[in-house]
Amino acid sequence: MENKSKKIPYQQIIGFVLSLVLTVLAAWTALGSSLPVKWIIIAIFVMAILQAIIQLFMFMHITEQSNGNTPWNMMFHAAVIAVVLIGGSLLTMSFGF
Repeated sequence: MENKSKKIPYQQIIGFVLSLVLTVLAAWTALGSSLPVKWIIIAIFVMAILQAIIQLFMFMHITEQSNGNTPWNMMFHAAVIAVVLIGGSLLTMSFGF
């Protein structure tokens, strides 16, 4: 017989709640705050980085590799692709190409 223990995935629940809080906070910052535009952009950027870190560690299990090694080469290539996509999007939106 299998021993099925009913464990609650606390790590995923905490990550989900943190992601929701950051999303709501970013939406409020963009739509409801009276901060200057420069500070709104900085705040949203910081929250986006925090959310990416939460996603990597809470949901993608970046530290739970079978051999104990973190795949830094894949993370580097993903970061390069993200920078190119974000940079291209900002260039396109800023200059209307």
